[in-house]
This record gives sequence, structure tokens and C-alpha cells, in this order.
Amino acid sequence: MHDRRRFLQISAGALATSAISLTRNRTWGADEKKPLFDISLAEWSLHKTIFGKKLDHLDFAKTAKEDYGIHAVEYVNQFFKDKAKDQTYLGEMKKRCEDLGVKSVLIMVDGEGALGDADEAKRTKAVENHYKWVEAAKFLGCHSIRVNVPSSGTFDEQMERAADGLRRLSQFAAQHGLNVIVENHGGLSSNGKWLASTIQKAGLPNCGTLPDFGNFGSYDRYLGVTETMPFAKAVSAKSKNFDAEGNEVDTDYFKMMKIVLDAGYHGYVGIEYEGTKLSEPEGIRATKKLLERVREKLS
Repeated sequence: MHDRRRFLQISAGALATSAISLTRNRTWGADEKKPLFDISLAEWSLHKTIFGKKLDHLDFAKTAKEDYGIHAVEYVNQFFKDKAKDQTYLGEMKKRCEDLGVKSVLIMVDGEGALGDADEAKRTKAVENHYKWVEAAKFLGCHSIRVNVPSSGTFDEQMERAADGLRRLSQFAAQHGLNVIVENHGGLSSNGKWLASTIQKAGLPNCGTLPDFGNFGSYDRYLGVTETMPFAKAVSAKSKNFDAEGNEVDTDYFKMMKIVLDAGYHGYVGIEYEGTKLSEPEGIRATKKLLERVREKLS
């Protein structure tokens, strides 16, 4: 058992390194300077448009590139919930991205059970429910799936249960060269110290975080991102409202991105607009413009 666990840890490390490299594989010319970070578009930014049948999920990559000039996308499984094992459908997604030169970064997975469930049988079922999304993400060329770790019990009990679910799923994902990443997404996952400790307890290099600038509730967002960045394999730039100068009113993007960069992260930063004052297209453009301004100033 110990030998197998050690083998999986070693395999996970090698494969996770390979998976992470997928986010940084562009070749830069001699006269070009590699940007501090790349920008991707989270599909949730267009959830009203998609749920309203004004945009088909299959056209998301095209919209990202042609409407917003973004060449990397982050999927949400809710928009193709019954297609995880549909090779024809996934093949069409992949072909469209390849034809457009758009990179598939990750899949945000919801609705597949609690990876920290107190009932071990239900926890096991939740782990197994995620297998198909690991396989789909691998097929599409993603480097990670984003999961949730709801649980119950005390602070420490929830940590133990969530770490167990994450460890087992990450062992499976390692066999496919994929990362399993957790976003601060409610419950104790919005406590930066708890989330960082849970990832440490899971103890596998392909198990990490997706720090979101929002979703911390009353927990200090700058502290939360600082605590979870050492394990980050993706970053979510949550935005809602902007002032007259184009700054996000709830998050100081300059301060937050300095935390991200100081942690040594230079991968994709995903735009996730959730505001109501601006339309989804306007919010996406405002967030992109702000990230580009931050990137230029910090370079």
C-alpha cells in the first residue's frame, strides 16, 4: 500500500509538472517579451447568455476569440452536463478550438457530489463521479478540473474528509496527467487557512488551488489569496462592479495581482465577470482592460 502510494505521488509529480507546462507552452520570438501572465475567459462570465439560449456552448471558444480577443477558455460543466462521455461532442469542441487556435485550460465541475462527504460511501461515489470529467479534460487538452469540497463536521473533520476525497481523485487524475484544483467556493473552502491546510493534507503535487479574488465572504480576500497561492495552478479574476476609472470596486487588482505574481505564478488568469450593472460583454471587456492595464504597469 505504501509502495503504491509512493508510486502515485511520484507519478503525480511528473504528470502534474507536465500538465502545468501546458499553460506556458507558447514560443516567444527574440524581439518579444513574454507577458507576466496570460488571460483566459471563464465560461461562467457568459452564463446568462448561455442559459438564455443566446449562445451555444459549442460557440464559446469562437466568441472568446472573435468578440474579446481571448485565446484561452475555461469551461463550466453545467453547459455540457450530459456530454462528458460523448466523444463526438467533445471531438467537435476540440476541433473548433484547434481550428481557432484557442487553448482549453480547465473544466469547472459542479453537481457531482461532495468530495468531503461524511458518509464514506457517498464520498467514494463523488470521487468516482468526477472520473469522467478528468477524462474529458484530458481529451480536450486541459491541464486541470476545478472541484468543490463541501463537507460537514468540525473544522478538522471537514479537512480530513475533504483531503481524503481530493487525494483519491488526484491519484486517478495523475494517471491522466491532470491536476485537481479547489476554488474558494463557499463553506470552509472560503477560509484560506483551511483550504491551504487541506491541500497540504491531501499531499499530492497535482492537487492544488484555484484562488478566486471573490468568494471569500467575510474572510480577508488578500490574506486568502496569499495563503492559497503557493498551491495555485490557475487564478480566477472575479469582477462585479467598476468605478469611473475602470477599477474593480471590491478588489484592488493591482494589489491582488502583485500577490499572485510574487508567488511566482505566471500562468492563465481567468476573467470571471458576475456583475449586473454592466452587461456580460461589457463586463468581460472591462475586466480584460483592467487586467491588461495591471499587467503593463507591473511589467
